[in-house]
Amino acid sequence: MKLTKLFIDFFNSEKSGGLILVFVTILSLVLANSAFQTGYIHFWHFDLAGHTLVHWINDGLMTIFFLLIGLELEREIYKGELSDIKSAALPIFGAIGGMLVPAGLFIALNYGTSSQSGAGIAMATDIAFAIGILSLLGNRVPASLKVFLTALAVIDDLGAILVIAIFYTASISVTNLSIALGIFGILLGFNRMKIHNLIPYLVGGAAMWYFMLNSGVHATITGVMLAFAIPFGNGGEKSPSYILQHFLHKPVAFIILPLFALANTGIALGDSWQGSLGQSSSLGIIAGLLIGKPLGIWLFSFIAAGLGLCVLPSDLKWKNILAAGMLGGIGFTMSIFITLLAFDDYEIVNSSKIAILIASLVAGIIGFLFLRFTVKMPVTAEKDA
Repeated sequence: MKLTKLFIDFFNSEKSGGLILVFVTILSLVLANSAFQTGYIHFWHFDLAGHTLVHWINDGLMTIFFLLIGLELEREIYKGELSDIKSAALPIFGAIGGMLVPAGLFIALNYGTSSQSGAGIAMATDIAFAIGILSLLGNRVPASLKVFLTALAVIDDLGAILVIAIFYTASISVTNLSIALGIFGILLGFNRMKIHNLIPYLVGGAAMWYFMLNSGVHATITGVMLAFAIPFGNGGEKSPSYILQHFLHKPVAFIILPLFALANTGIALGDSWQGSLGQSSSLGIIAGLLIGKPLGIWLFSFIAAGLGLCVLPSDLKWKNILAAGMLGGIGFTMSIFITLLAFDDYEIVNSSKIAILIASLVAGIIGFLFLRFTVKMPVTAEKDA
């Protein structure tokens, strides 16, 4: 399978970003449980223009992350893995299973409790971490598996964004929402008029973000909306979509996601933090990510292929899809993001973050080991060795 230059750039930036996320998460946990604990935690809650730093990161900078995800999704739909119905169907069905089964397990363990609203936490896959683990195996990994996991994670994130917009919106300001949608309509008009200068789109996107922020709908959805308003053209290196996506790779991977990790994983572990893992919300998260993800991704993909709705690439086996499902259990960024929206109680938020970190760590280790022992080294590489 031939991979496009932009896909390789995206994959490589997410790979490096995943390794950085591991480092900053460990650093954040160490600082939050050291002599610097009070100052470190308070730093992220410093008030800046009426909002805390963590709020600006989660509602502001993360919109840029979603813009990058939207641009990659757009490229996948027009020119990538999702442009062919048969090829697109496999990661689509896998992603659907990888969202429904974990959510179902969480609800089964939390139905009727105050933590039931956390059903969306185990639905998402962290692209950077999953790709970072996959990349550790180098050219041992088939290109089709890289594309499958990337497409799966991007679709997962789109699903998470829709879940945020639909289920985690408490109240809506019709006026602000109408203005935001009106700006989106104008940007779509610019697209139809073939205006390729990025400045009007970025200015309009900033205005759309402001009104969406004040509408009650989570502002990060603006990133995906803006991505689909920006002209794609023929997808070449001179298209506005390509230029912006190429520009955003490094800032997102090396600045925005590490800042998100630092700001949201500063968890002060108490003496009884292990006991919090026995709470229904924590059990639901762990079961959803470690069992629901691989089961849902593999089962839905297998059933869809059996019904003739999609095809398994010739260089993949079903055990490879199961391995991808295991890596899909690395929730991290989006799982933490949804946790902050689902719960108001500080203790539940903290215990949920701990459950996410533990489940993501275990999923990454199991996925890596499973791939290590089931994916064969390419023949050319064996000869070189």
